[in-house]
Amino acid sequence: MSDIIQLLPDHVANQIAAGEVVQRPASIVKELLENSIDAGASKIELIIREAGKNLIQVVDDGKGMSETDARMAFERHATSKIRGTEDIFKIATKGFRGEALASIAAVAQVELKTRLKDAALGTNIYIEGGTFQFQEPTQTAEGSNFSVKNLFYNVPARRKFLKNNNIEFRHVIDEFQRVALAHENLEFSFFQDDEAIFRLRKGSQMQRIVDIFGRKLQPQLIPIKEDIIWCKLHGFVAKPEGAKKTRGEQFLFVNGRFFKSAYFNKAVQEAFDGLLLPGFIPTFFLYLEIDPEKIDVNIHPQKTEVKFEDEHLIFALMRSTIKRSLGIYNIAPSLDFERDPHLDQMMQKSFPSKGNVSVKMPEITVDRDYNPFAEEKQVTKAEMQNLAEMYHQNISAEPSKINLFEDEDFDEDLMRLPNGYWLFNKGDRTLMLDLGRMHRLVVSENTKSERKINSASHTLLFSLEYHMNEIEKNKYRSIKKYLPELGFDMKIAHESVLRIDSVPEGLKETQVMKFLENLFEVLEYKTEEEFMQFYQNQWSKMQSKSRFDFIYKKDAEQLVKDFTALGFPEYLPNGKRCFFEVPFNDFKNKF
Repeated sequence: MSDIIQLLPDHVANQIAAGEVVQRPASIVKELLENSIDAGASKIELIIREAGKNLIQVVDDGKGMSETDARMAFERHATSKIRGTEDIFKIATKGFRGEALASIAAVAQVELKTRLKDAALGTNIYIEGGTFQFQEPTQTAEGSNFSVKNLFYNVPARRKFLKNNNIEFRHVIDEFQRVALAHENLEFSFFQDDEAIFRLRKGSQMQRIVDIFGRKLQPQLIPIKEDIIWCKLHGFVAKPEGAKKTRGEQFLFVNGRFFKSAYFNKAVQEAFDGLLLPGFIPTFFLYLEIDPEKIDVNIHPQKTEVKFEDEHLIFALMRSTIKRSLGIYNIAPSLDFERDPHLDQMMQKSFPSKGNVSVKMPEITVDRDYNPFAEEKQVTKAEMQNLAEMYHQNISAEPSKINLFEDEDFDEDLMRLPNGYWLFNKGDRTLMLDLGRMHRLVVSENTKSERKINSASHTLLFSLEYHMNEIEKNKYRSIKKYLPELGFDMKIAHESVLRIDSVPEGLKETQVMKFLENLFEVLEYKTEEEFMQFYQNQWSKMQSKSRFDFIYKKDAEQLVKDFTALGFPEYLPNGKRCFFEVPFNDFKNKF
């Protein structure tokens, strides 16, 4: 029998290996940004087109590469980060495998321009589909300039499975944020189709978080800090009211590297135990600093999985530190036990002193012979008689017939319960009703039948300002064409501030900010119909949320009639129940 095992050609092996490293445009963004950081860059610029499908360009002012290094960088397993096996267990750089550039070059058209600091000329390299095309001297700025064009042009099956631009763009933003949050001491710029998405300055961790996620997050952040011998933990968690039902603002870093850990996420969730409603996830930005020898990042080519030597101790440290910070906030959020310098200034103005002369405290004198009853007015006999007559008149008066509860609330068919729910006798069954959910379904069905949304609006006396982060700015641009016909009058006033002048009738001023947050929170709206459906759903929820804590019985009866006309459905489309039957027969046994 002839031999059938053969070595794969290099270009085929590279394309197979590229599948582990390059999954989508965001994977390339991550690798190139991390290379720039390892090169000692202080300014990094990211430019993409068509969500990275047509172009991903990263420009930095790092130390650059020589002609030989530039050519070797695209060889598989060629790296400057490690030299031997022992280096794998004390990695201090972002990259170390030596696979990223070779994998990227295998599935795209890559051009590199780079120059060392003291070199007169740089070098220009062009590789297409893993095949080296040319290398020549060129005039270029100090640092490196990587351009990755036409991703997966030579692997049509891989390109076909890329998602639409909105989803791929969101993944790119996620990777950019992870790198930028870990390196607040560097300047970052991000451009999509010639439009500036982020311009991040150097600063503190708090400034970097605010620059990315918007100023409205700043008042919610609580600092976290613990420094022990073998581990340092610092960062921020958001107050319970900043929690959301969707993930996206949960970040863990170790030694400046983003990583994912369901185990440590659970530690944060346990620290918030009793403070969050079911289904809500806290927002946090936590940074760990540990000896590199006590962690292992060489688990997966994506390098987002990290193994810790003492993960149980870190779990306990993280949970207890966050609990302590939350406890301080909840017990005494407004007290500051450190001396206020302004207090000293006020004391000096009120009690000026010269030299070492002590300030004499004010004295209080008390007249111990004073009797407050000595001059008490004597009641005359006539006044006593008048008081007695008034007393006897009140005694003979009929008792008040004021009833705090309307009799109609205790009607045999429909009765309000103290918890906001209602009891309804339907035939021989007694049902407990959630009028809010019932109203939401009635409004939804009426809207479907009318096939239009009320566009009437009312002008606000004072304009509202909504501070958007960069993600919300892009989401606003994608939906702003629909907003005027819905009753909104808003525009970007300056930078990231959205000024709201008019809102739809029925939307309370106190609900506007939360309503917009819900609209901007969705990953993408594929079609206008999808947006309108989500909008109407949010509108129904907002209208029903607080309306039925107290409602007149005649309104409740009308709602029950409208709901009955729909067939008295038990469930909403999302599976939540509108009512359930009260098992009174089971209650009888308890007596």
